[in-house]
Amino acid sequence: MEKDVILEFNNVTKKFPGITALDNITFSIRRGEIHGICGENGAGKSTLMKILAGVYPWGTYDGQILHNGQDLKLRSIHQAVGEGIAIVYQELTLVPSITVGENIYLGKEPVKAGIINWDKLYADSQDVLEKYHLDVKARSLVRHLGVGKMQMTEIAKALSENAKVLILDEPTSALSEAETDQLMEILRGLKKHGVTCIYISHKLEEFFKITDSITVLRDGKMIITEPTKGLSVEALVKHMVGREMKERFPKGNRKPGEVILEVEDLHAQNPLDSNDEIIRGVSFNLRRGEILGIAGLMGSGRTELVMTLFGEYGKITQGKIKMEGREIKIKSSNQAMLYGISMVPEDRKLHGLVAIQSILRNISLANLGRFSSWFRINDSAELKESTYYAKSISIKAPNLHAMAESLSGGNQQKVVIAKWLMSQPKVLIMDDPTRGIDVGTKYEIYKIMNDLAEKGIAIIMISSDLQEVLGMSDRIMVMCENQSVRTLNRSEATQEKIMALATGTESQPVLER
Repeated sequence: MEKDVILEFNNVTKKFPGITALDNITFSIRRGEIHGICGENGAGKSTLMKILAGVYPWGTYDGQILHNGQDLKLRSIHQAVGEGIAIVYQELTLVPSITVGENIYLGKEPVKAGIINWDKLYADSQDVLEKYHLDVKARSLVRHLGVGKMQMTEIAKALSENAKVLILDEPTSALSEAETDQLMEILRGLKKHGVTCIYISHKLEEFFKITDSITVLRDGKMIITEPTKGLSVEALVKHMVGREMKERFPKGNRKPGEVILEVEDLHAQNPLDSNDEIIRGVSFNLRRGEILGIAGLMGSGRTELVMTLFGEYGKITQGKIKMEGREIKIKSSNQAMLYGISMVPEDRKLHGLVAIQSILRNISLANLGRFSSWFRINDSAELKESTYYAKSISIKAPNLHAMAESLSGGNQQKVVIAKWLMSQPKVLIMDDPTRGIDVGTKYEIYKIMNDLAEKGIAIIMISSDLQEVLGMSDRIMVMCENQSVRTLNRSEATQEKIMALATGTESQPVLER
């Protein structure tokens, strides 16, 4: 083993019933580098990292891992932490009912005379948060945080372990551009102190901003390990999917029609705090067959707006919502669905899926009234219609009775989309629809969106990826500080103009008609 190599994987193979998740993986990682690992969903990235983090203990896989030249035979997560290996998982592992500080030190609370020293716990937690410039308060309840700040809490939890190897599995999937830049500064600082970072992301441009070298996995096999400077986005995509992709965003044939949805000077309060105005004046319209992108920084009110339009969050205090020219009042998601509005939520695991239920049950869940009478569900009708929607968007699964939790992230997202398509919406809201999804499946979801719009469904899409907003939208509404700033036609929109509006450095009146 070379002197500057900290980790070496030799013929690592991991099998599950009926599938080989990892097939003779062999590569090394140098001490103090930021090493990217990329591949499509199901390529084996998370499985390999779970082995390294002690989730899958030694003896449940074949092959060898060397850490500082020594056999790494981990039998638990706790043992991995003792070896200086910490992981920030793609799926949040926080306890929402306790504070940020309690989460950071969960299971390792400072104790004095058999009693938790709360002052020290919160002081130490705040020190970690401030040391790494993470904008979260130690005494905040996790359930009151947005997804972005929850992810920051996860990062602080891992950094509190004084890790020498830090694994980050999709760390920026819920972060704004500014928060992503902040994280990258943190990682550069760690690198200077000799910390080795393993960086997993579906946002390919991030690899070229932060990593020193990249390993590509495909179908459980190691394809390449090369210095980042010798690769390009196009080459990376080809290695990942095994073919060239000439365009990132498929060209649609959309022809937006008449206005179907109008929102006029909408204001809304936080349902838990009447003094917190979460929407402070939003106006826009949406046409049939159009994809309207909503851009803005984390905390700009994008998700709060669409959750309110879907009847599941804010208490509307002012303004009007019109559907097909008629003013409507939406106080619940059931009402929204009756008006023809459906929503694919930001967090598919928390709000979109029942992971321990079948694909069939998940697809039909929001539409059971169509299959039931006299307190019984017509199983054949449910299966027939669910199969139709599953096939229409190419969900890859053995059958519809497979559990949702067994699917890749991309196919789980397709299940959520199929569920809401079954409700036959006129307006489909999609909040970060490709978050945590690989490049190949993203392309499939873009095609689904184009197909839906071409059939006359109006789509509202929120995305933290400005290239995605620009690539998929007919028009783009920009939000800043919980209000709409301006709506841009795609022909006039640029990343620079959107960011200027989103940060308030180019204040413009709302232009709609």
